[in-house]
Amino acid sequence: MSAVRTPSSRARAAGPARGSGGPLRRRGLRLGEPGTAWVFLTPAIVLLAGMLLYPIIYTVWVSLTDFDLSTFQPGDWVGLKNYEAVINDPGFLQSLKVTGVYLVIALPVQLVLGFAIAFLLNVEWRGRGVLRALFLIPMVVAPVVAGGIWRMLLDPLWGVVNYALGLVGIGPVEWIGDPTLAMVSLIVIDSWRWTPFVVLVASAGIMALPSDVYEAAKSDGASRWQTLRHVTVPLLVPVIAAAFIVRWLGAVKMFDIALAATKGGPGQATDVVNLYIYEKGFRGLEFGSASSMATIVLVITMIITYFLFRLSRYLENRW
Repeated sequence: MSAVRTPSSRARAAGPARGSGGPLRRRGLRLGEPGTAWVFLTPAIVLLAGMLLYPIIYTVWVSLTDFDLSTFQPGDWVGLKNYEAVINDPGFLQSLKVTGVYLVIALPVQLVLGFAIAFLLNVEWRGRGVLRALFLIPMVVAPVVAGGIWRMLLDPLWGVVNYALGLVGIGPVEWIGDPTLAMVSLIVIDSWRWTPFVVLVASAGIMALPSDVYEAAKSDGASRWQTLRHVTVPLLVPVIAAAFIVRWLGAVKMFDIALAATKGGPGQATDVVNLYIYEKGFRGLEFGSASSMATIVLVITMIITYFLFRLSRYLENRW
């Protein structure tokens, strides 16, 4: 007796229906992990390219042309003429020298003070939490405000600093009027504002150090100085290198504090390169020369940063 074929059995025998999701179903596009990452990163890459890459390209373009002030657009192509004028500009060379002096002094001072204060704050003592919170205040103060406040504090006639020095028979001191003291004042103001950042980074690095290494050093009879020299400092080399590079990238952009506190004076004693470029471009309206200076500074910064990264990697591998 033959089996009765029901509609459902005939459907199964006929195979999967078209478009029912069987083996012949068209597979959708599936991205692997790298592909998915690039899809999500594309909006950010486009945004960064528009905000960073376009201004750089436009600045280089302006530096190679004779900027037309009537149309406020790049004019005739002049090639490297602006760069030749910039290299022969004694004011630009002096601003590079001033910036170099500032960087050579300010960065080591901020790193040493930052890590020293971080070590003190890492020790258990009463009131360290309040002091740790107070150290964050300079970081949240706007640079222009910080420069203006310090200019008032260092005023030779009405400043609080000279008033305090006068109580012990010192002064008045020309903190802003003397070329050497003006650079010292600029370094002090910048260190006051940015040393807390180094303290924050150093404190995070110190708290992340493994405790078992210190227990082993203590059991071996190592003194505090030996522990600091042979254990703590080698372990903190990556943190020190990272803090230095971050501060280097921030310090090389010094502009607002110098503008508010010293205005580049007296003379060119504190006329850092970014302030000089600002004066050339937006006050002297020499946009071709200013763009050439900005391009040169960018190239110098990229080269030095590259070698700093190489040095940082070498120190990490060595220690």
